[in-house]
Amino acid sequence: MKNAIQYFAVVFLLLIVSPVMATINVFACEPEWKSLVDELGGQRINSFAATTAFQDPHHIEARPSLIAKIRRADLVVCSGAELETGWLPVLLRQAANINIMPGKTGYFEAAAVVDRLDIPVSSDRSLGDVHESGNPHVHLDPRRIKIIAEVLFKRLTVIDPQGSDYYQQRFNDFNQRWQQAIKQWQLQAQALKTQRIVVHHRDWVYLFDWLGIEIAGALEPKPGLPATPGHLTMLTKTLAAKPAKMIVHTPYQNTRAAKRLSQITNTPVVELPYTIGGTDQVKDLFDLFTVTIEKLNGALK
Repeated sequence: MKNAIQYFAVVFLLLIVSPVMATINVFACEPEWKSLVDELGGQRINSFAATTAFQDPHHIEARPSLIAKIRRADLVVCSGAELETGWLPVLLRQAANINIMPGKTGYFEAAAVVDRLDIPVSSDRSLGDVHESGNPHVHLDPRRIKIIAEVLFKRLTVIDPQGSDYYQQRFNDFNQRWQQAIKQWQLQAQALKTQRIVVHHRDWVYLFDWLGIEIAGALEPKPGLPATPGHLTMLTKTLAAKPAKMIVHTPYQNTRAAKRLSQITNTPVVELPYTIGGTDQVKDLFDLFTVTIEKLNGALK
């Protein structure tokens, strides 16, 4: 009996002092934000990613299972900049969770807290699938990830003030490791600077801006539109005058146009992970940049 009392006393004490006493539910629109939330929230959060590396985040079905997940969320973390405009508003409307609506504490858009590239001068739909708020693929610049992480950790402390010290400690640890990793990645990517690379979609604007890589052309004639024979012919002429080192695409993009251009121009095609889970080796944000730079460097050789 005495041992049982001592056991329950220890359990009770652990519950009092444990930093994981409260758990908040986080609905991440994309895997990169789930990974970041996991870094910052640790055991105080229960996270879920609505999409995978093999799905185009522009075009997701608002399934009942996603509605059920977002209905229970305390925090929604998405890219924003109209990336999820085709499906997230439907989920929010169906979930009817007032705490995670735009403008509320439980709603977080990563792109909204950093400077964005590719902001159009007009919103003419004839220009293709143009994002009025700028390019939403901000997760591919580690400098912007650092800024987003600081704002996001502070949002966690607002939603879960009892975990403030815990979130602060985890952010400090992540921030230190992240800054060290950025220095290492920059050294590893030195050979990529000024190289010309063809993209499928302008997913890679932030990565290339960080590394000093030049976009030699895009397989899409306009954002969101599939490649056409006429456009590939024009692109072939451009590359004949000024060749590119490689053609890159994500795991979810159709490779037909990339392979065709590769055959014509003898330019290698490289699949980059794009986000967490894009390859078996990419299990977190650190892996994402390490593997991406390794693949780019490998194609140069």
